[in-house]
Parts: sequence; structure tokens; C-alpha cells
Amino acid sequence: MVKSASGESPGHTTADASVERKQRGIQSVEVGGRLLQALARHRVPLGLTELAGEAQLSSAQAHTYLVSLTRLGLVKRDALTGNYEPGPLSLRLGLMHIEQQPVYRIAAPYAAALAQQVGFSVAICVAGAQGPTIVRYERGGFPLHVNLHIGTVMSLEATSTGRIFCAFYAHEQVRQMARSQALAPGGWSTDDSAGKRPVIDAQWFKRFDAIRARGIERGVDAPSPGVSSLSVPVFDAQQRMQLALTAIGSSGSIDVGWNGDVARQLIETTRQVTEALVTSN
Repeated sequence: MVKSASGESPGHTTADASVERKQRGIQSVEVGGRLLQALARHRVPLGLTELAGEAQLSSAQAHTYLVSLTRLGLVKRDALTGNYEPGPLSLRLGLMHIEQQPVYRIAAPYAAALAQQVGFSVAICVAGAQGPTIVRYERGGFPLHVNLHIGTVMSLEATSTGRIFCAFYAHEQVRQMARSQALAPGGWSTDDSAGKRPVIDAQWFKRFDAIRARGIERGVDAPSPGVSSLSVPVFDAQQRMQLALTAIGSSGSIDVGWNGDVARQLIETTRQVTEALVTSN
């Protein structure tokens, strides 16, 4: 066979070789990826046996991969339940993905400006696997003694942000977040036989009719004493909720009146974000 000076046959182009090289991979990495895909697909912490079954591995094989994934920070194991969930590196990668989304890029400067205007902290929250999650946190001028930061997951029922998602976000995604919170340590039940909370069904969503009518929700001294908040949804051109903006301040300092100054500025800011998002499409 005649070969070119490069050592390749005439029928074997450089482009073909490039494609072939790109297709080569590390099989063990791809197997580990199946475990991560299982966590992403179920959106709740999973035990070793469940993960092994999803990845079509033996429990011993899955455990070996999970040890490495844990060392990398892609997964973490709950010390109490023994279940596995996304780790800090997975969360950072997820946040990087969110930061590339148009709605986040548009909302971020508005959130910063709002925090300066009202003097209180403002959080951008999006739907995460475990619940509404803070992806940006702008601190205001007033001191706030509460441990809120990027990555904090908000309770669906106990926070104004959570209730906004319950009222406006896609119901199936809310159900998934509710199931995830139910499985978390100290979480609440989605089974009314436990006598803790109602079943997540149509009647449960109807409880949030008043929030939908107002377009805003508040929390007073909840879920932390001395901390209050107001939360409003942001929609896209198809009127689908994309994220929530939440103003947070010390009770007694922040005006949580439905027609108060903070509420008016919060609503106006979300209107501007929605308008900018629609215009950008």
C-alpha cells in the first residue's frame, strides 16, 4: 500500500484520524458517569444497591467507583442514611451551567442593583434537585444574622421562596423537589398517613391560589426567628417561571407589607428582568 510522507495511506485523511482520536475514551470514566447519571435522573439521594442497579454494576464494583467519585467531590455520602447525593464539585459544575443561562445573566445585575436600592440582601433562586436553590446572593447594607449562601436549599413550605415555587413552578418538578426534601434528614413526609404534611396532589397545589393571585409571597420570622423575606417569580416569554428573586432582612427592619416599598421595588425589578428576557429572545 502506498503511504504519504506522513505515514498515512492516501485514503486515510487527517480529518478521519482526528475523528477517530476524538472517539476514543476511558471506559472506567464512562462507567462512573453512569452512576452520576442515575443520581441526576432520580433527583434524590440513592443507596449503594439502587445506584449499582441503575448503573448495571455489582454493589462491589459500584462502591469502588463511588469511592473515587467521592474523593473528587462529584458525590458525597450521608453519614446517617448512607445514601449518595451530588457532591460539592457537582454543585459547582451545576452553578457554572446556570451562570451561562440567559435568564441568570440578565437577572444578576438587577439583583445587585435591587440590594443596593432597598439595603437588604437579595437572592436569586432556581429549581434544584433538592429544592429551590440560591445561585446568587447579594448582601445589602443592613446586617443579617442568618447562614444563607450560594447553594443553600430553601424549604418548599417553610420559606417564602419555596412557596413561590409551589405556586408558580411546573407541578411535576415541584413534586420531584418535594420528594427529595421528604427524604432529607429531618424532612417532611409526602404521605398523609404519617400525619405531617398533605399528599403532593392537586389539592395541595390549590393551597397556593392566594399566592398566585397576589404574585408575591412573604415569610415573617420564618424559617429563622428574626428573619423575614419577600419573594417574587420571574417568567419567560411563555409565562413559565424561571427563577425567584427574594429580598431578605431582619424582622422589624425590612418592610414586608404587600404594598410596602420593598415589595414594590421587588415587583418592579422582576418586571424589568422578565421584559429584558423577552426582548433578548
